Order: sequence, then C-alpha cells, then structure tokens
Amino acid sequence: MPPATTGYRSVLRTPGAAAFFLTAAVGRVGIAMTGLGLVWLLHARTGSYTTAGLATAGFALAEALIGPQSARLIDRFGQTRVLPFCLLAHGTAVAGVLASTTQVTAIVAAACAGAAVPQLGALSAARWAHLLRSDRADELPSAFSLESLANATAFLLGPVLVTALGASGNTTLATAMAAALILGGGAALAAQHQTAPKPERGSARGERSSLLQPTFLILALLNVAIGLYFGTMGVSVSAFAISHDIPVAAAPIIAAASLTGLLSGWYYGLRRRTTPAQRQLVIATTYLTGASLLLPLAPSALWLGVAVVAAEAAVPPILVLLNVLTEKTVRPAVLTQAFTWNNSASAAGSALAASLAGHAADTWGASASLAQAPLAGLILLALSFLLYRAMANQGDAEL
Repeated sequence: MPPATTGYRSVLRTPGAAAFFLTAAVGRVGIAMTGLGLVWLLHARTGSYTTAGLATAGFALAEALIGPQSARLIDRFGQTRVLPFCLLAHGTAVAGVLASTTQVTAIVAAACAGAAVPQLGALSAARWAHLLRSDRADELPSAFSLESLANATAFLLGPVLVTALGASGNTTLATAMAAALILGGGAALAAQHQTAPKPERGSARGERSSLLQPTFLILALLNVAIGLYFGTMGVSVSAFAISHDIPVAAAPIIAAASLTGLLSGWYYGLRRRTTPAQRQLVIATTYLTGASLLLPLAPSALWLGVAVVAAEAAVPPILVLLNVLTEKTVRPAVLTQAFTWNNSASAAGSALAASLAGHAADTWGASASLAQAPLAGLILLALSFLLYRAMANQGDAEL
C-alpha cells in the first residue's frame, strides 16, 4: 500500500479524529509556552530570577505530581465531565499569577496552575486508542507518531512565541496567550463527546493493581531513562559550545536535532510494521546507545552536531513505541493515567539528568557531561530487553 493509505491520511480520516487532534495540538502550544512565560513575566515584575525559577519549578513539580491524579479522575468519570473543572481551575490560577502583588502569591498561584493544567497530550492519545484499538490497532503507531509530531512542534513553536513577546516587553501578553490557547484548545476538546473514551469505573484497588504490574513499571522506568537523555542533551550541548568559545553553535545544533526528530517521527508513522513493538524498541534503543557513544568523543562543534543529529533520529520512534506498548499493557480504564505517569516519569528523569549534567560540566568539563547520554542509552537498552522478556513470559510477545 502507498504510505498515504497506511499512514496519517487513514487515521485522520477517522470520524472526529482530526478535530480532537488539532484542538489538543493548539492547547499543547500553550502548555509549551507556560513555563518559560512565567520566567519572563515574574522576572520582569520582580527583577528576581530566583522568584521566576521557584514559580516555574513549582508549576512543573505540581504538574508532574498532580497530573496523574487528575488523569485518574478522568479515567473514572470521563474527559468531558472532568476537563471543564481542570480548565476552570487552571484559568483561575493563571489569573492569580497575573494579579499577584507579592512573590509568595505568585509562586503559590503558579504551582496551582501546574496542578490544574490539563494533560492534553494524554487525553488525545487516549482518544486515538479508544477509536483504533478494536479492529485498527495496527494504525496506532501512526496515530501516536502524529502525537509525537504535535508535541515536538509545540515545544518548538511555544518557546519562540514566548521569547519574541517577552523580549519586546509583552510578558503579560505571553502568559495570557498561553492560558488562552490551553483554555481554548481544552474547551474545544471537552465539547467533542463522540470521540471521548467512555469511563470504565472500577474499584480503586483494581485500578492501582493494573498500574503496578511489572510491564508497566518497566515502561515507567523507560520513560525516566529517555528523560535522562533529554535532560543530558539540553545542558551538555550548550556547555560544549561555551567551553569551546563558540556559544552561537549551540542554537544551530539544537535546531538541527529538532528538525531531525520531526522528520524521523514523520517517517516512522508513514508505514505499518509487522515487527512486534517490543522488538522494535530493542532495535531503536540499541541504535540510540551506539550513536550516543560518539557524543563524549566530539573534538569539535561539527562532530558534535553530526553525532547529535544521528542520535536524535532514534528518539521519536522510541517515544511512539513507549505509547504503543503502554496501550497494549494497561487496561483501558486506566490508560489516561498511564500516559500521564509516563509524561511525569520523563519529566523527572529530565530534571535529574539536567542537574547532574550541569554538575559534571562544571567539575569535569563538557565531555563528561555528554558521557551521560550513552549511559542513559545503556539504561534504555537494558530496560527494553527486560520489557521484551517480561512480555514474552506473559505470552504477549509476537514471535
């Protein structure tokens, strides 16, 4: 079959799919703007990066910890019933940040905004699974590739918008625009009842046990590990460029890696594959580990750029496969929670790796910081083998 038939055109032609995907994508641009927008806004108001950093950290920490609990309510009661309350709480909290007159109230309001921000990516992914899992499960990789592309685009476009508005002195507008995109996209998503998964209420004990099964715990650790890779690269590329007295090289390296990721994710979703997802994951993590071994050996910015681009090609397929395997592993009644926990795990790994990479760069140099990338790759590879064996033992592997 031609790629267009087996890939994106087919899934987007599913009734209602394009509408929920696009509205969630719009909201995700707002989410990508919010953290950096808080930095611009609160630094402009207080002159303190400490206050801005605490507010942003509070937002991110609350999102990571409270997001899965909100997702649990969504799984039990449905997206269309719970999402409006999340949007109302988030909008109120952002208004509190904008109206705050003290540093403490701004930090508290920012944390409340993070706690209430809707996990639109998880909600969109859950809708894809609901629509396709019965007789079109082989199209889920294409659908999740679309989700990966939407997320990558949001985190390219969002920071650019915030930076442009902040640099021109429109810091309040930047935060307000981020909130408007989240509220608008989220409200449009909540209004689409037809594609929303029906809540499957089960006992709290049953829900917990379904997420504590070994295969999902391994998947959560895999998301921590890919977060370790993200956090390492975010700090180490800049540290390398600065240490070689060419700080301007960091931006084109990061841009080239982002473009490679977009192209790789787009290409991966074009075709259906018969190889089991767990085996594909082993292949992708093996490639990432091998490519990332080149990073700490880089003698120049050009070498580093080529190595970063080569390694980045594996990242979108890995993210897609983690979603595919999550959908295969957990019950539909807890799928939104599972997707949200994956996001939180990745964020936790990224934060940990960023702090470790910064310390390594300060203490031993940028090459030591870059050495964390192949270490993260090795962890990913070991966990992917462990997942493959666990699924084989459960009789889920398609050999």
